[in-house]
Amino acid sequence: MTPQNKAAAGRRPKTGDAANAKQEQLGGYTAEPAARLTTNQGVQIPDNHNSLKAGVRGPTLLEDFILREKITHFDHERIPERAVHARGSAAHGYFQVYKSMSQFTCADFLQDPAVKTPVFVRFSTVAGSRGSADTVRDVRGFAVKFYTQQGNYDLVGNNIPVFFVQDAIKFPDLVHAVKPEPHHEMPQAASAHDTFWDFASLMPETTHMLMWAMSDRAIPRSLRMMEGFGVHTFRFVNARGESHFVKFHWKPKLGIHGLVWDEAQKIAGKDADFHRRDLWEAIENGAFPEWELGVQIIPQDKEHSLGFDLLDPTKLIPEEMVPVQKIGKMVLNRNPDNFFAETEQVAFHPGHVVPGIDFSNDPLLQGRLFSYTDTQISRLGGANFHELPINKSVCPFHNFQRDGMHRQTIARGQVAYEPNSLGSGSEFRVDGSSGGFQSFPEELEPPKVRRRSPSFDDHFTQARLFFNSQSAAEKEHIIAAFRFELSKLEVPAIRQRMVDNLAHVDEKLARRVAESLGIGAPDAKAAAGRAGFRDHRITMAVEESPALSMADTGDGSVRTRKVAILVADGVDSASLKPIREAIEQAGAQCKVVGPRLGSVTSASKRQVDVDATFANTPSVMFDAVLVPGGKEAVAALVRNGDAVHFVLEAYKHCKAICTVGEGAGLLSTLGIGADAKGAPAGVVVAATPVTNLGDNTAAQQIAHAFVAAIAKHRHWDRANIDAVPA
Repeated sequence: MTPQNKAAAGRRPKTGDAANAKQEQLGGYTAEPAARLTTNQGVQIPDNHNSLKAGVRGPTLLEDFILREKITHFDHERIPERAVHARGSAAHGYFQVYKSMSQFTCADFLQDPAVKTPVFVRFSTVAGSRGSADTVRDVRGFAVKFYTQQGNYDLVGNNIPVFFVQDAIKFPDLVHAVKPEPHHEMPQAASAHDTFWDFASLMPETTHMLMWAMSDRAIPRSLRMMEGFGVHTFRFVNARGESHFVKFHWKPKLGIHGLVWDEAQKIAGKDADFHRRDLWEAIENGAFPEWELGVQIIPQDKEHSLGFDLLDPTKLIPEEMVPVQKIGKMVLNRNPDNFFAETEQVAFHPGHVVPGIDFSNDPLLQGRLFSYTDTQISRLGGANFHELPINKSVCPFHNFQRDGMHRQTIARGQVAYEPNSLGSGSEFRVDGSSGGFQSFPEELEPPKVRRRSPSFDDHFTQARLFFNSQSAAEKEHIIAAFRFELSKLEVPAIRQRMVDNLAHVDEKLARRVAESLGIGAPDAKAAAGRAGFRDHRITMAVEESPALSMADTGDGSVRTRKVAILVADGVDSASLKPIREAIEQAGAQCKVVGPRLGSVTSASKRQVDVDATFANTPSVMFDAVLVPGGKEAVAALVRNGDAVHFVLEAYKHCKAICTVGEGAGLLSTLGIGADAKGAPAGVVVAATPVTNLGDNTAAQQIAHAFVAAIAKHRHWDRANIDAVPA
């Protein structure tokens, strides 16, 4: 990132400027290069290589306070990791509303289009530990902290709009089931094991979420290329006290794109930090990720008009029924300065709301309102986690909460209670007449019961809607995912129960899943006969929803897509340079990949710099492949097993491939070239070297066709990829 870009990126406004200035006057920690090393108390350290001993070969002395402080601090550097969402990455940025939303909400940050509200966003996987891989099949957390002038607002959601269970009392059971099995702590960061599917098969309410989790949504290409959702139904409340129900959506400008399952598994071994590295590098390079905030708004008196229950977190509102209004944009433009202090210590909570935003009676949300505070107290060491810099509000805060572990604020005066008259000499009282956050005065229905509403009973209609809305390729991926996950189970009865459930979603889906599992045919009646099974069906206003598919999303650009250019000695640099320049001008990022680092010698005896090798940066790290011409270079690539695997693997993963001149012969040699019907889907073949075509127009035409192929993300209709040996 250039100095200009870093300046443009800006920083989150600092809080407590006066306190910071005071600290600087007194002296404090600095990350800048220093002339001396000190203890935490500011005492200069004379030697950071040797402890204090009784003689050069004698015992270490207990009085060595420098050693004791250093070792003690090291011993306590780690804090408990999150029970879920442990592995995360984050970034700073800003949110800007497009127009005032005062008709619906009095939330201050949703009023003035000229105001940029600072945000901190953390993305995460759910099931794995901090040390797990980025590309596992899992739900992704999508949590946004808005530092508003009314206080901090946390929109804590996922990249999937629904959830596994309907009531928070089942959340611990869900997490215990999906986590590594307790007797041997395996498998890590994976749902493909008996306990999870045992639970899921006995809880039909999980079915809708399972369809999403088995789709490509659960293996995103990039954190920058996935949607975010608030999951729950919330309320907007305006200045007149009028309430509207609201669902939140984050729509990525780059579109919604996923990995191939085989590719995701290989990336986990090649680069476990694939997603966090991708996010970090994009921001450092000035390619700031953007999302638009969308809302689905439902008037208070239309709550029961949709045919399903708004309070059920296993349901979504199809966009065809209630369109998503895009009301603002979010831009992430600065990486954290310190992973632990910011990404690890940030404390999100769905109960951190501001005036104008309120809760619904969603029973999963209600449980989360307790759980998050309880968790942060345990994880961050006490009730004062709000005073950590990353969690501190940008607006002043005042209350009479005092003391506790890690207290930062030095409260002055004798008054720590309310009402009081000693603080300012006059009575201070907060009794509901002084404004501030007001809960919507909803009328509640008796009696008090431990029971679920019958309106929550339908578990399959929306699962069927999701499956029907997928493209042919996406349906095949869902089937393959169910087959993979269920094939890992050691208990056949659990596999059978699961496909019996799927028969209530789609009979063909269930039959296709069951074919390779060594069990009986799906039996919907068997599922319906189980205790607690509820198969109440509703009639949906829509049978399919294109918004639920990932196909053809995004702005059609190739910005930040990564292209591998394969080279060897003898490469035709004349066919390489103009095409590379054209695709980079379109926004893609190119890396030259060769048999060794350093450089290769082109056919015209020029040196071509090599950025990576076939061994250290395989095809799964790229979105597309370019093979320039050059007879000697192509012959060398054919003889190189790693290069051959690189091309075959990219082809098998349905990525765009472009070959020029003799490069076209490489595909034919590998058995994947053009035939009488033409080139395979997503393969651009320029049989004649650019140097023989007379002018730069040919290179531009080739590049244009290649860019168009990359923009489609993947070419799922490519034939016979199962036969490709990669």
